[in-house]
Amino acid sequence: MIRVLLVEDQAMVRGALASLLGLEPDIEVVGEAADAGEALAVALRTRPDVALLDVEMPGDDGITAASRIREALPGCRIMILTTFGRPGYLRRAMEAGAMAFLVKDSPARELAAAVRRVRGGERVIDPGLAAAALSAGPNPLSTRERDVLVAASGGASIADIAAHLHLSEGTVRNYLSSAIRKTHARNRIEAVERARTQGWL
Repeated sequence: MIRVLLVEDQAMVRGALASLLGLEPDIEVVGEAADAGEALAVALRTRPDVALLDVEMPGDDGITAASRIREALPGCRIMILTTFGRPGYLRRAMEAGAMAFLVKDSPARELAAAVRRVRGGERVIDPGLAAAALSAGPNPLSTRERDVLVAASGGASIADIAAHLHLSEGTVRNYLSSAIRKTHARNRIEAVERARTQGWL
């Protein structure tokens, strides 16, 4: 049996995925989690072979959760299943150790097949998304620029961002200016939106 952990914040979608995979004779859903924080605890308790994670969730995203699960359970294969087929998400997911990246509008029959392929050590990437990621190029933002944009996304002041990230206010301004330039935005709000749209955050 292939032991699967489902991480999805929408209960109805999570239930549908569990039911779908439960129909397969060689796949068992051994755990479910509604957010990234819960995901690691459930993974440690259930020791899945494959963790299937959504990207967009409250709090930390699925890619962050994927990285934590991979670090704690190196033998667990990571699959990302998302509504948002953004090239930047694909790149971040691969950097976090994901073996598969599928969009939710893929045919349902492909999901179980992808679980089996990933368990066998194969990579499974949505072909359209792979092509888009190649044409989009790499994420231009540095880790610190991403951190500053994420901190700025809630409308925080320069002082708040500086305190949160343990940086000087001048350094925060420099990172914001650089991120605004790299995203071809007019201000930090637009920079955050453009970076999110690309999947860079």
